[in-house]
Amino acid sequence: MVEIGGRPILWHIMKLYERHGLNDFVLALGYKGELIKDYFLHYHARQSDLSVHLKSGMVDYTNPTAEDWHVTLVDTGVETQTGGRLRRLKPLLQSGGSFMMTYGDGVSDVDLTALAEFHRSHGCLATVTAVRPPARFGDLHIENSRVTKFEEKPQTGEGWINGGFFVFEPAALDFITSDATLLEKEPLMQLAQCGELMAYQHSGYWQSMDTLRDKHALDELLASGKVPWNV
Repeated sequence: MVEIGGRPILWHIMKLYERHGLNDFVLALGYKGELIKDYFLHYHARQSDLSVHLKSGMVDYTNPTAEDWHVTLVDTGVETQTGGRLRRLKPLLQSGGSFMMTYGDGVSDVDLTALAEFHRSHGCLATVTAVRPPARFGDLHIENSRVTKFEEKPQTGEGWINGGFFVFEPAALDFITSDATLLEKEPLMQLAQCGELMAYQHSGYWQSMDTLRDKHALDELLASGKVPWNV
């Protein structure tokens, strides 16, 4: 619920999915989940003009600008790990075919339509979006103790990391055994060992919001009008 430009990062992530025609969301709630419930419970009212009939308690909504989303909010436990949260959602996910999953702390311009098409093309149980990690520090070129060049690199040129945008088949949930299971440990490792995990390589924009520095950087981008995750 940390805001970027006055909107929770969760909203920014959901808008990315909306732009690819995906409007049905299931949110796995844990710590301070009541704040997320409150946000969506009152979302329609916040996005509308109101006329309140005090005696009856009736409310008339006019000029609503709320998105056409269906949002299911499920308490999955305060201490539950990332894999365990998916496991608790199994009754909602196992009968609907492929589903997409992401975390609540990163934005990107990843092409979710292309990601889904890639997943369907290979027939495996899981696809992870691989991204190049953004450099957190400027690159110094030094000669005889003098800085000859300072370069703020947008992304490092080496290696790929888990970018957090997944596509799963329901059968992938069988690799998660308990609330204590970290998705990034045994489930993804076992899927990889079985040859059931594929990588969709995304070379475009990706940024997680792990620190206050990250938040300020995203705020500055939004304020400048340069919003790379708004595709």
